[in-house]
Amino acid sequence: MFEALIKRDRFIVVISLIFVTGLSWVYLFTGAGMDMGESSSMSNQMSTTMKMAMDQQNWSFKDAVIMFIMWWVMMIAMMLPSAAPMILLFSTLNNGIQKRVSTLIFAASYLLIWSVFSLMATALQWLLNTEELLDPMMASSSNLLSGGLLAIAGAYQFTPIKNACLRHCRTPVQFVLGHWKPGCTGAFKMGLLHGTFCLGCCWFLMVLLFVGGAMNMLWIGGLAVYVLIEKYLPHGPIMGKVTGLLLLISGVVIIVN
Repeated sequence: MFEALIKRDRFIVVISLIFVTGLSWVYLFTGAGMDMGESSSMSNQMSTTMKMAMDQQNWSFKDAVIMFIMWWVMMIAMMLPSAAPMILLFSTLNNGIQKRVSTLIFAASYLLIWSVFSLMATALQWLLNTEELLDPMMASSSNLLSGGLLAIAGAYQFTPIKNACLRHCRTPVQFVLGHWKPGCTGAFKMGLLHGTFCLGCCWFLMVLLFVGGAMNMLWIGGLAVYVLIEKYLPHGPIMGKVTGLLLLISGVVIIVN
């Protein structure tokens, strides 16, 4: 009976994660105007997001809110899959009548951390737009900016804070054992802490959206897959160092040229 309840709860969590992640990707493909391919049915009718991206300076408060929502949904689509093992483990180890509520709070507080990043990304986008450093795909139009971001992101891969945060993200069991807090308040604090580690691990990779284009679905998908590989493949940390070196070299080459 107990095992059946665990399996049912895990099934509910998995379906919920798939639903939220899928809905986020659907939003990016449609409502956020991300699919800009020539064969796309949306290519002849630019969305509100695309029009705003082309408008370099004249953002209203409503425009800023829309862009913030776009960034946050993008972070949910990219980062929720990599947080799934931690959320499932938390759900399995939790118990009591508040189990599902606690799991929901844990996931929500994790995503709340990424809303902070989304707010900063929106502000950075506005600043870069004001300086006319972004093209309509929200990619850098400056070699100096692109190369600088690539080089800094590459160097960040070798920093102690990156290694420490990645280690926490790669070991859900150790995180839970070392930071367990009971109840809904505990779930909220644990979600914030895990989100902070995840942000520390991946935030500069997310900034690279300004290099490849925050409206480039291939670039978005590629970064999301890379995050999963770095976090969960056996040789993920080694691959992270190789990637860091490649990013660093690419950035220097772009700046020099």
